[in-house]
Amino acid sequence: MEFLNSILVKPFADMFDAPDFLIQVLWEGLVSGVLYALIALGFVLIYKSSRIFNFAQGIMVVFAALTLVGLHERGVPAWAALPLTLVVMYMLAWGIERVVLRPLVNQPDIILFMATIGITLFLIGFGEIIFGGENKTMITAELGIPTGSFLFEPFGGFVSIEQRDVTAVVGAVVLVAALLLFLNRSKMGRAIRALGDDHQAALSVGISLSTIWVLVWFIAGVIALATGIVWGSRAGVSFALEVIAYKALPVLMLGGLESVMGAIVGGLMIGVLEKLFEIYWGQPLLGGNTETWFAYVLALIVLLFRPQGLFGERIIERV
Repeated sequence: MEFLNSILVKPFADMFDAPDFLIQVLWEGLVSGVLYALIALGFVLIYKSSRIFNFAQGIMVVFAALTLVGLHERGVPAWAALPLTLVVMYMLAWGIERVVLRPLVNQPDIILFMATIGITLFLIGFGEIIFGGENKTMITAELGIPTGSFLFEPFGGFVSIEQRDVTAVVGAVVLVAALLLFLNRSKMGRAIRALGDDHQAALSVGISLSTIWVLVWFIAGVIALATGIVWGSRAGVSFALEVIAYKALPVLMLGGLESVMGAIVGGLMIGVLEKLFEIYWGQPLLGGNTETWFAYVLALIVLLFRPQGLFGERIIERV
């Protein structure tokens, strides 16, 4: 009975006993969830347009952040380094389409997946040659991102909000809104959706496969740069940042591999729930460090009941 009380009653009582602390936990979970959602969006866009699971999305986050910092270290001002980094990410997208993807058109999915692993290893080696392997500091102040914090007092307590986190959330909302507007309203956005729905039908009406692939890989590169800037400002910029992308895997399993909305909702759910579980259940009962595995367990539970994810389309095969 005491054990049931400790896992069912006490955590919820603690939440309501200190509502200001609960708000702090929810905010930190929201910020993490936004970043998880951004990473997952890169996976979803590429998979929707090409049926390629892009294992290289994580290293693209690192490579974009390292390019930005590396250009600044070589004397390029931040206002110029940012657009130059976007140019580099476009060149990377063009090179991947021309050198890797185009020769592998119509190959089995596993071949394309292995190709993205090869891209990952290439970018790691290439990045270490150019930028070195040491940890670097993100040029947060030079980019105009505020680094202070402010306090407010809900329910008689104190909640601390980092200004860079507010900037990250607002920037992510703007980026996602622009992406949804592009996908739903623009001609190229509709072409991406058409290619994702039916490759052969899209090609038969004149949609260029190579153009769409370059575009979606570039958009994934833009998302990777935004994610790299935010994560880099929190934890520094190094190749260790790549492991953050693994958190996108349970987001994709939870939300569905083809759903933009699933990536957003799944990221927010995992960010908030893993933080709540860590604070109110993980630390008191399991000794902490539950954030490393909670998302995967949650995704596994969802897959047991809904294999296509919460927002994925049910696959019906007629025999």
